[in-house]
This record gives sequence, C-alpha cells and structure tokens, in this order.
Amino acid sequence: MSTTFKIIEALPEGYAEGIYLKRKYAIVKKTFNAGKSFKVYANELGGNNFISLNYYHTRKEEILRPCEMSSEKVIHFLQEVRLLNRFNHQMR
Repeated sequence: MSTTFKIIEALPEGYAEGIYLKRKYAIVKKTFNAGKSFKVYANELGGNNFISLNYYHTRKEEILRPCEMSSEKVIHFLQEVRLLNRFNHQMR
C-alpha cells in the first residue's frame, strides 16, 4: 500500500477539522466499496481554498484523481494537514 493510501485511510470517516498552512479546514471523508475507494473534500474555513479528490485502490493499481487541481497540491495537503479533533460524524 502506498503512503497516500495509508494517509487517506487514517483520516476519520465523516467530518474532522485540521490545520494546513496555518489555516483551518473542514475535512469530509467518505469511504466506498468496502474501503477500496474514497472521496475527500477539505474546505478552508473563512477562506476560499479547497482540496478535493477521489482515490481508488484496485488489484492492479492505486489511482489518485484530484478534482480541479494538481496531484502535487493534493498530496502536499494530505502529508501536511494536522487534525485538530475527530468528531466522527457520519456524513450522509
């Protein structure tokens, strides 16, 4: 498993908050296909930056699909964001 997969998998399901580049973000993670695919959306609170991605773990490969941004931006966010709390709210 890649480092990116491990980071995404470790994010709490549902809602959490984190700090990235000294800014606070609301982070929502949804898991699909028995933990084989994920959607992550992070929105800067009080700002206009966001991170959006889909991630797929197949038998042959792992696929990162950023939405409207570079893979580098998404990976940097995942590596650098620090969670403040784990609300553990399940989003529907």
